Amino acid sequence: MDLQPRVDAELAAWRAAGGRVLAYVGASVPVELVAAAGFLPYRLAAEPVATPHPDLVHQSARVQSLAGQILGGAGRFDAVVVGRGPMENLQLFAVLRELRRLGRGAPCPVANLDMLTGGGEARARYNAARLGAFQAWLADVGGKAPIGDDLRQAAQQWQMVRAQLRAMLALRGDGGLSGVDALDLVRSVGRMPADAALRLLDELTPAAAPAGRRVAVTGSSPETSELYAALEAAGLQVVGEDHDWGAAWAELDLDLSRPPVEAILKRWETPVANDPRAASVARGAAMARRARAAGAEAIVFLHARGDEAAAWDARDIEAAAGLPVIRLAVPAAGAPVDAAKIAAQLAPPAAEPPPTASRPLAVKPAPKADAPVGRRSRKSLASTAEFGAWQRDWFAGVREQARDGPFAVVNADAPQEILRTLGIPYVINQWWASIVGAKQHGRAYAAALRAAGYPADAETYSAQGLAAALVGEAPDAPWGGLPSPDVLALVAGSDAGAKIYEAWQAATGAEPLVFDRTAETRLDLPLAWWDDLPNDWARVLEPERLDLFEAELEEAVVRLEAITGRTFDRAGFVEVMRLVNEQEDYYRRTRDLIARTHPAPIGIVDSMPATMVPQWHRGSEWGRDAARQLFEEVQARAAAGEAACPNEKIRLLWVGRGLWSDMGFYQKWEESHGAVFVWSMYLGLAADGYIREFEGEHDAMRALAARFVTMGDELRMPTWAGAWHVKEARLHGCAGAVAIDDADPFVLEALEAAGIPVCRLALNNMSVESGEVEGKVTEFLDGLEKSQNTVRPD
Repeated sequence: MDLQPRVDAELAAWRAAGGRVLAYVGASVPVELVAAAGFLPYRLAAEPVATPHPDLVHQSARVQSLAGQILGGAGRFDAVVVGRGPMENLQLFAVLRELRRLGRGAPCPVANLDMLTGGGEARARYNAARLGAFQAWLADVGGKAPIGDDLRQAAQQWQMVRAQLRAMLALRGDGGLSGVDALDLVRSVGRMPADAALRLLDELTPAAAPAGRRVAVTGSSPETSELYAALEAAGLQVVGEDHDWGAAWAELDLDLSRPPVEAILKRWETPVANDPRAASVARGAAMARRARAAGAEAIVFLHARGDEAAAWDARDIEAAAGLPVIRLAVPAAGAPVDAAKIAAQLAPPAAEPPPTASRPLAVKPAPKADAPVGRRSRKSLASTAEFGAWQRDWFAGVREQARDGPFAVVNADAPQEILRTLGIPYVINQWWASIVGAKQHGRAYAAALRAAGYPADAETYSAQGLAAALVGEAPDAPWGGLPSPDVLALVAGSDAGAKIYEAWQAATGAEPLVFDRTAETRLDLPLAWWDDLPNDWARVLEPERLDLFEAELEEAVVRLEAITGRTFDRAGFVEVMRLVNEQEDYYRRTRDLIARTHPAPIGIVDSMPATMVPQWHRGSEWGRDAARQLFEEVQARAAAGEAACPNEKIRLLWVGRGLWSDMGFYQKWEESHGAVFVWSMYLGLAADGYIREFEGEHDAMRALAARFVTMGDELRMPTWAGAWHVKEARLHGCAGAVAIDDADPFVLEALEAAGIPVCRLALNNMSVESGEVEGKVTEFLDGLEKSQNTVRPD
């Protein structure tokens, strides 16, 4: 059933009548508002592209496809809106914003609609503000105000469309509609005016589905029907799914007893099943019900390349299924589908020959700590060793305190200051991961995750605490092992993060504190945020984002008071915040000293641990004093002419998380090339990203919100991160940069555009072996030597 000609005809007729078209990404975009504003809502899907747009070659396949359609949409689209969904949607909008800044943007207005799921008054206020701004934008870009009778009529029409679409999709239960035709129908209806969609649904006579084993599909969301075609060609019959490119989109009804805007806000309190913020356990239970209702004989779990959220859903979907679950590795959305590879995965496995005397049964050994493969680094600072020894003693004390509770584990990008004020001992999840890597336990912890049914290669850095909980008390655990937490805190800043913490909560019974990660929706941003945010954050940041984070912080205080039986000391909190600002100012002074001193007094093998150990004690007198000690020791080395590499010839930027399991990597080329890694994000962000000046108790909590609402934007949001990395590279006189796979492509492009070459490594920071990329770094440095491309500070 090829519906594209019908879609094209309806679009042409709409255009001929003077109609305007708004392309949208994400099921969270309310088509009712778009239609009431006079636009045809046209939902974009990530379709394979043969040759990506030249500005997008380093982006994911999905971003390449969607952004390519938008950038090439001159004459097709009059406006574009990117809605909430996977974090890739935020990247898509950030890419479009950055290209606009560079003069290479979309040929039409672009907006972001950041609608959060979940209840609560604070989220409701945030969503109402975002939706109100979206309504005003729709009117401003040439439509009409989506209000009154126009909005009520649009809401009623699209409700009718969804009802008829559900009835059509239900034909799959009796074999009256194939899975391929079902997905094509949903996509086509999402690209037509409501009246045209109703006519199509009335007139359509679908073909019967080919017979096959009845399956329901879950996991990663296919945005086109190619995967379904491969499944059905291999003898399966797709009778249902839980993603919003299928039946779930047809179920997004409004409560029409409410005013339309209120009904739209209410609809998004509950996420669709495939939303990354949906709980894995809930998705598993709902999928089991959906599969049974559809009469499925099995569930097909699609795991698309790079989809870390789906990887963390798999265990709970299998546990709840009550049916066989077939796991398939599939291409990422926007990448071509190889039907032969899908069929090969579905083929029955070849029978294993019985064991013989010459072929004994294999027995897998129990997981053990990795054989040491990381190289020891040479430290220049006495404070590095001193801080490490102090940290060991401190952690032993935390283990004692944890026995009496409460004890918390907190993600690095989540606020710790309220825990310190309440006297709750805590450990930073990513610090623990660095200890796991440094002590060579990565393989053993990966084995523990896999044995429990969890992925070992999806957001690995954040999963090491969960792995510790699964391993339990082990005699060879790093530093005696991570205590079982009573509180788990994170900002939901990645698709997999909240799912990892959900699994961790299930393993430990800990109380979760999850803060929302909101989106920067403005098109025009102040680039020099490092100058603006310390003192002028109230003006620079969006008030809606600050309002929500401040409210969530206050809610967290109430919950922690209930857990501990303690009262939050507002005056004590002001002192914690003051100490943080003092500590970060010492980091700024240290960063500036390293940048202007040639040869550099220390490299990142010293600055990384000497920054991060005290950084996890922000708000304490020890943390402030340790930062001062670091500055004074570096200052003394600079005054004495002591250098990390006396033969310094090339200064390098390290872009990405640290290789904690192989710190000696950073010193490998000092002797051969005089190459010194002088910069990493750890000291750089401490210097520029944390200071938030405030007046007293009345604005201290809002200042804390201002510190964390942008956490991650500085490192990975293209516009801010690119400008900052260039500033830091120039400040330090770096001749080149070396980047691992978590570096943002536009950051690397910004560096290259500024004349700073980049060596891109296919490596993540939890890799236990980096030898295979060393030749690439050597070749890169050879090239820098030949070009003598050393940039001195501005």
